[in-house]
Amino acid sequence: MSSAPRGEISAQLEPVVRDAVSTIGFDLELLDVQQAGRRRLVKVVVDGEQGVGLDEIAEASRVVSAALDAHDHVLGGPYTLEVTSPGIDRPLTAPRHWRRAKFRLVKVRLTEGGELTGRVGKVGEEAVQLLVDGQLRELPLAGVERAVVEVEFRQPPVEELALLERGCQEESQ
Repeated sequence: MSSAPRGEISAQLEPVVRDAVSTIGFDLELLDVQQAGRRRLVKVVVDGEQGVGLDEIAEASRVVSAALDAHDHVLGGPYTLEVTSPGIDRPLTAPRHWRRAKFRLVKVRLTEGGELTGRVGKVGEEAVQLLVDGQLRELPLAGVERAVVEVEFRQPPVEELALLERGCQEESQ
């Protein structure tokens, strides 16, 4: 069995796994390799523009498994593969996470202190538009300490969605 440290194995496999999942239109969110008895546990978290369903997880499992099998010398023995999608409580840390949360309600902790809850509108590389208390607000991503999607049990108000949609359209004109 390979004696390479866990972080080194992950570092060697990350580009291989990233390429494999990107061929089917997904982003690699996490790759973690752990020793689990005589086997290694390879945990892969993938996400896509429209989220990831069970069929997509199965497809990702097939392509990642094939990629890992082609690089089995790095793992140095048997492994268990676990492919999953990020949970609803995953923090929004990259612009693509914010784009996937468009029109969703998010709770934001600001770097200068304080919190706010708003609905996501247009997203750029440096800032996000939020609808907070009926007002559109531009929030620099650098000013966000932590942000997560809030679970909603009913449809968002139509007027909020219309306001956000108008804000997105005005920006593109």
